Amino acid sequence: MTFLREGKYFIAYTPVLDISTSADTFEKAKSRFEEQVNIYIEELIEMNTLEEVLLDQGWQLVEHTWQAPVVVSSHNETIEIPLHVLENATRNPNFQKNPGFYLTK
Repeated sequence: MTFLREGKYFIAYTPVLDISTSADTFEKAKSRFEEQVNIYIEELIEMNTLEEVLLDQGWQLVEHTWQAPVVVSSHNETIEIPLHVLENATRNPNFQKNPGFYLTK
């Protein structure tokens, strides 16, 4: 699980299940994340798709135990995006306002 801070929000994310959530405190983000994982697994079991979905997400069933994919690298990287590209995007009527996305000059 990875925790990020975006403005005043804490984001909890795991690539092994592709699940994320956010909250205004670290503790709430962690609690919401645990709740979402439980709901996700319960729904997969209810729909009888747990094995199919986990295999599709890279999990392996080894000796009756599910093993998550192994993260081989994790690092922060800065990517520069020209400001005019972002400004043009915000003028697009299909642009979705995101509370974690800020433009600064």
